[in-house]
Amino acid sequence: MLSDPYRTTLGRDPAHRTCALNGYAFQQDALHTFKGWQYACFYSSLAADTPEPLYVHLSRRKLPAGDWETLVFEDYAQTIDDGHNTVQLGICPGDGTIHLSYDHHCDVLRYRYSRPSVATSPETTPWHSSLFTLTLSTLPGLEYDEQSNELLSYITYPRFVTRGQDLLFTFRTGKAGLGDDHLYVYTAPSSSSSPATERKETGTKERPELGRYKFLGTHLKGVANNPYIHGMDVSPDGRTLHTTWVYREFVLYDGWDDPSDTKHKQQAGPNSAANNRDICYAWSSDGGTRWHGGGGNTNTKINTSNTGEVIADLERGESILPSSPGIVAFAVPKGSGLMNQEAQAVDGAGGVHVLNRDTLDAGVMRWKHYYRSPEGRWAQRPLPHVQGVYGGKRGQIAVGRDGDLFFVLPHHADPVLTILRASKASRYEEYELVWRGEGFVPTEPLVDKARLCHDNVLSVYTRAFSGSGGHIDVVVLDFQL
Repeated sequence: MLSDPYRTTLGRDPAHRTCALNGYAFQQDALHTFKGWQYACFYSSLAADTPEPLYVHLSRRKLPAGDWETLVFEDYAQTIDDGHNTVQLGICPGDGTIHLSYDHHCDVLRYRYSRPSVATSPETTPWHSSLFTLTLSTLPGLEYDEQSNELLSYITYPRFVTRGQDLLFTFRTGKAGLGDDHLYVYTAPSSSSSPATERKETGTKERPELGRYKFLGTHLKGVANNPYIHGMDVSPDGRTLHTTWVYREFVLYDGWDDPSDTKHKQQAGPNSAANNRDICYAWSSDGGTRWHGGGGNTNTKINTSNTGEVIADLERGESILPSSPGIVAFAVPKGSGLMNQEAQAVDGAGGVHVLNRDTLDAGVMRWKHYYRSPEGRWAQRPLPHVQGVYGGKRGQIAVGRDGDLFFVLPHHADPVLTILRASKASRYEEYELVWRGEGFVPTEPLVDKARLCHDNVLSVYTRAFSGSGGHIDVVVLDFQL
């Protein structure tokens, strides 16, 4: 069993809202460690007695146990009560910039980023909102790119993924059941031009050169449906980019083609999770440009070499389509309880792990671990010790430094959080209950995968009851493994 965690508080959660905003499975990432410092983002108000509006808060602390420093972006007020409109952060290792994207559900891009070196030199960088730009509606370097500006006018589910020294940015356009996923890469300038340089003739320092984005392409394209990705992860060796997803089939409804239609923006719109189907998988060995299928069944060995069939070459304008060969890992019919955007992780050997749920075992809804071995064989197993329910809160999975897999699972109704471990030694076939705690509001927990991989500390971002007044805080739980 794990010892009880070290708990710290980020801030007061806006629990007065109908929809939660802090803690959703698709927030990649809200908690992230880089070069010995941990960063967290969340929404909160400016004062406990003034619940509205909400503002993006960004915190940092020096590990292993420094105090949180928090800055607030008071120039942008968040007012829409919609659980899709989360905030997520990314860090570019190449120039130390911190990037934030927030407040989207089929909306224009809302984005800001820091000066270079903020994350690479935290000890000498005072923590203040002036380090960041104002809210932007385009990506750095693409201010005059018409194609990108059109795509960036209708964003949902933005995600950041560290890729070597670069930062990937992916998001959906379109509405639920009828959309595509697009992929961009932010590249820092050369290391020789990133720091501020001194001009010998004047003795003044020039502004450091900024990185810029490049459009890689539409890697996932829906056809009368849309893909919902569980996640996008780079293998620990930095060589392979993995993504898994489900499809949601589109169901026509009155006014679906009206440009002013907003029915799809409801928390549970007309195209619901009941229309989700299939667990799909693809991988890229070149950082996201050329994609290979990696589905199959438990009796089929998949070719994982770079010479395997390319199903989509983004440089040629191609996309992974629902009809692309080799993408379906498990055929799961509509109406089987399959969730969208639950969780994904990649282990050090290249194994791919997916957390989701279905009713394919005698009609009983079970949380399941779907696993693709490094040899390319898929398997699925139901999780013990927990109850999966239709529409319940989504869980999270992550891989520790020693290769063990951790499942962080909320209860759908009770304030209980459960952690299971599947050891590398058991080939991830045995699931051990290692911790269960109370006092945690039903929330979709998030895990700092970078810290878990490097420090072997399981940092969990969630919400918890605070004191006797019924208040709820956004907290981080640190489990020393």
